[in-house]
Amino acid sequence: MLVLFTDFSLRDPYVGQMQAVLHRLAPGIPLVNLFSDLPDFNPRAAAYLLPAYLEEFPSGTVFVCVVDPGVGSQRLPIMLEADGRWFVAPDNGLLSMVCKRAREVQCWQITWQPPQLSNSFHGRDLFAPVAANLAMGRDVPAEVLPQDALLTAWPEDLLEIIYIDHYGNAITGLRASQLAKTCRIRIGNSICEYVRVFSEAKSGRPFWYENANGMVEIATREASTASLLKLRVGDPISILEHSSRD
Repeated sequence: MLVLFTDFSLRDPYVGQMQAVLHRLAPGIPLVNLFSDLPDFNPRAAAYLLPAYLEEFPSGTVFVCVVDPGVGSQRLPIMLEADGRWFVAPDNGLLSMVCKRAREVQCWQITWQPPQLSNSFHGRDLFAPVAANLAMGRDVPAEVLPQDALLTAWPEDLLEIIYIDHYGNAITGLRASQLAKTCRIRIGNSICEYVRVFSEAKSGRPFWYENANGMVEIATREASTASLLKLRVGDPISILEHSSRD
């Protein structure tokens, strides 16, 4: 299986162009467009989303991960095998949390280059062909990198909004397993209590819950929390113990 994970959006032709390459070079391999609306130019936010969405994909899946504001620069093209899944991406921290949380990791600098490589679309010209070759079981010329080469100084969990879906729900970079249900979350001037499911929430009152992928998410029943609280990706959150006073 091949999986696209990008900030390209569906309004532009870029996802379609990458899909065309993948279908041409890896015919018959199922292709899933997981994210096409990752926060623009923000590999750090995407890095915390990626590991939360791996569970449904079997061993051998190849992820084509492109959030690449440094395209055309000296940043390395890399591929990573982590717990049986493959990842192809620029070396800008995008794979750092996958690398950090995996049990078994191997990583390589991609040395293969296509006959024609544009300066501005390595997703189509480099990363997609490499991913297709991996999915088809073909060798890709590459040099081994140290296992810690992709790690960053970023924290284990990120106390920020990292993604806002079309409902206006705000996913944070914090795993719910790291937070007691008695805690509250402050975002801006608002305090959010824990609620188990949307149907138990009070209308018009933002709350936090553990979303289906194990992340702390801030939401409002049948309303856009992003509009209600004027949220943007990168907005910080803080954790309040149950005994804290507003």
